[in-house]
Amino acid sequence: MSHIYERNVPMTTRDGVTLRANVWRPAEGTAPTLLVRNPYDKDAPGASGAPGTPIPLFLSFVNAGYAVVMQDARGTFQSEGEFSPKVNEIADGEDTMAWLAEQEWFDGTVGAYGASYLGMTQFALALGDNPALTAIAPTVTSTNWHAGLWYSQGGALCLSLVTWWSAFMLANAQQRSLVTGETTDPSRMMQLFGSLLDPLALNDPTPVTARPVLGQGCWLDEWLAHPDFDDYWKAQDWSTRLNEVTVPVLETGGWYDLKVHEQVADFVRIRTGAGSQRAREESRLVIGPWDHINLTGQFPDRFFGLAAAGDLGMDHVPFFDEMLKKQAPAMPAPRVRIFVMGIDQWRDEADWPLPDTQYNDFHLTSGGSANTRGGDGALQSEAPAVEGSDGFRYDPRDPVPTAGGALLPSLPGLIGPVDQRVVDSRPDVLCYTGPVLTEPVEVTGFVELKVFVSASTVDTDISAKLVDVFPDGRAINLCDGILRLRYRNSLSEPELMTPGDVYEVSVKMSVTSNVFLPGHRIRLDMSGSNFPHYDRNSNTGGVISSEALEDMVVADTTVHHGGTHPSRLVLPVINR
Repeated sequence: MSHIYERNVPMTTRDGVTLRANVWRPAEGTAPTLLVRNPYDKDAPGASGAPGTPIPLFLSFVNAGYAVVMQDARGTFQSEGEFSPKVNEIADGEDTMAWLAEQEWFDGTVGAYGASYLGMTQFALALGDNPALTAIAPTVTSTNWHAGLWYSQGGALCLSLVTWWSAFMLANAQQRSLVTGETTDPSRMMQLFGSLLDPLALNDPTPVTARPVLGQGCWLDEWLAHPDFDDYWKAQDWSTRLNEVTVPVLETGGWYDLKVHEQVADFVRIRTGAGSQRAREESRLVIGPWDHINLTGQFPDRFFGLAAAGDLGMDHVPFFDEMLKKQAPAMPAPRVRIFVMGIDQWRDEADWPLPDTQYNDFHLTSGGSANTRGGDGALQSEAPAVEGSDGFRYDPRDPVPTAGGALLPSLPGLIGPVDQRVVDSRPDVLCYTGPVLTEPVEVTGFVELKVFVSASTVDTDISAKLVDVFPDGRAINLCDGILRLRYRNSLSEPELMTPGDVYEVSVKMSVTSNVFLPGHRIRLDMSGSNFPHYDRNSNTGGVISSEALEDMVVADTTVHHGGTHPSRLVLPVINR
């Protein structure tokens, strides 16, 4: 099929705003259309491809006989209007689909693809009135913008993400203003782009609301003003609306992506409650050993093998061929395809959660000195009869630095699998280590810590990591989570603690798939901080984003275990 390329094709929304798109359309006849709605510049070098994909993704689709439409979202780059994250995407998606229906080359079927924010705009299409929409393929995205993006599942602000993304988007907006002539002074743009050369420095100022570089008057004001999961966030939580999705969804994510816990949960919601049998039965899930940007499977401290590299075209083209063109696949695609770390192999599964999942308790115990990797903290399958405890001091002026995990920005040593020996010798890190394994133990699914804690303050944080300790001493993080203790019972209704009282709490530690091999050890690391992945808890019980460092206080936290306090790590074990 021959295509015609048209750049900056305009369309007008219901409120008179002009959006522009690059269009690859058939020279003759009609074709199914793949739509991308993008706030990151449709003309940018990587906009039409995907990390780890050998050729630009759109070329895979054009070569497969699709029309491709790549549109700048409202208020970004060549599209007019004001950018406000998520606010206009359902309506603008509907208006774009109406415009497509008027094109002579349109065959009546639409699919959508793209990563991160581009995945959210796909769910906006699926939740809108768009009868031509036939399938979507969101990558590294989630529908819950509170606990699945800007805040953690336990209520802590995802600080490094919020500051980096805001600087990036504000810098782009300043650049656009210069191009359009709205401003002639480049100094603000240069300041913002300059901050991206050292994005971690954006996290240092306190209070967080001060933001000397990012400034005031943008969406960040609203996000910080609503730390609780209140009506502001509930209005943006589309996870409760997935029963309205009626088209098949190809979910693609990474074990080290910041949205993976909610993305996998979204897949379960679609499988069990989507608005059509087709959506429930034909949706798929693919998870690799990737972070939000890097789909190669290669990290400084961990290489998952050549087979780990992602090629989205290999999954996306057959998916859209089947859904839009109704072409029977040469080989039926699995409902779930996951990369199992440890054995470093891809594996097809019948469903998620894996049908043979067994949740096993690994109990915390110690002689009272679990501090550091050299302490006496242990994990064991039997609940210890004798009560014990361990303690650590969390000082907001000296938080445990982030060492790996599912976050942004994508910097070596900050993101993904990182050897924990860079932090596990600190006295404010508790390490509970299991025995040397003689048989492999597979952990695939959601991980949770149920722990009894007390603190000297009315609020503080509990951070927890699942770690694979190698025979050579390397300690590679697999997944983690953090709980702001004021949210121990509800993200919507915070409750301060009584100092000294013991509380049983649950720390959601996201999701993973890893085989702990013989000779390895399973380890749980706990502390009171993970900075700058998450903001520092001031421990005062006040509005954390408004407190300066000098207002913050030290918290002494005690972890109770054994006897009447059966603290345990709950792992989804697969026995095959």
